[in-house]
Order: sequence, then C-alpha cells, then structure tokens
Amino acid sequence: MSVKKEKRLTSSMEDYLEAIVVLEKENGVARVKDISRMLNVKPPSVTSAIINLSEKGLVEHELYGYVELTLEGKKAALDVLRRHNVLFCFLAGILNVDPKVALEDACKMEHSVSPQTLENLEKFIEFVKDSSNQGKSGLLKSFTHFLKTGKRKRFSIGGIKQ
Repeated sequence: MSVKKEKRLTSSMEDYLEAIVVLEKENGVARVKDISRMLNVKPPSVTSAIINLSEKGLVEHELYGYVELTLEGKKAALDVLRRHNVLFCFLAGILNVDPKVALEDACKMEHSVSPQTLENLEKFIEFVKDSSNQGKSGLLKSFTHFLKTGKRKRFSIGGIKQ
C-alpha cells in the first residue's frame, strides 16, 4: 500500500510555484537560476524546493533542465497568483497604498487569506469599479480625500447622496 505525500503547501512552496508561473509567462520557461534571482535565494535552496514540489506532483524537472509545472502545479500556481493580484488591486487601487508597499503586503497576505475573504474582496473591487464615474467613483474620490485630509467629503452613488 503506497502512502501519498501530503499536498499541503507552505508559504514558501507557494512562492516557488508563483515564481515559476510568472517566469513561464514572461520567458516561456523557468530555470533554477531565474527562480533563484526572482526569489532572492541561493540556487541550492531552489533545487531543494523543486525536489519537494516534484515529490508532491506539482513540478517536473530534469537535472540542469527547465522547471515545468504539472497540471496540478499550474492550478495551484494560478490560484496563488490570483490571490496576489486581488490583494494588490485592493491595496493599491482601492486603499491607495503605495504600489511598492502593496506589492510586499500582497505577497505576505496571499498565503493566509481565506477563500471567502478573497471572494468578497474580488466582488468589492468589481462593485467599486462598476459604480465608477470615468474611472473613479464618488466613494473612491471621497476616500482619497479622507486619506489626504482626514475629513469626510459627500459623495453620491446612483444619484443618492451619502
């Protein structure tokens, strides 16, 4: 009877999967040295992580070859990337957080956000964007004003004054 390896992913493993999918999109392939540069870790650390991800059935890698995501690995990587993008969009686009800070925070938060919170954040972003007037809704204009001045500004949504 064979015992299947645990599929649970650590934050670090998710970072590797995300790096691989990004590199594949940018360069067509992912190499250990490119992953190493992207994540700012030493190549032996990448190799160790790749072996671990390979044992979980998430990547395929031949010695000195390209690192390729399996179908399951690609699904997991795209999920991490989606979480990252939603969080970054919320932080930078809605909360007006500096993009560099938003990028760092999204990287930290993407590993622990619940599916329900992520779904509601996505819906909130869509709601705010759909109710926008030429790219910026009254709500967002009012919030931006509040961030700058600490004072509330009246706005309207659908003709209703708030």
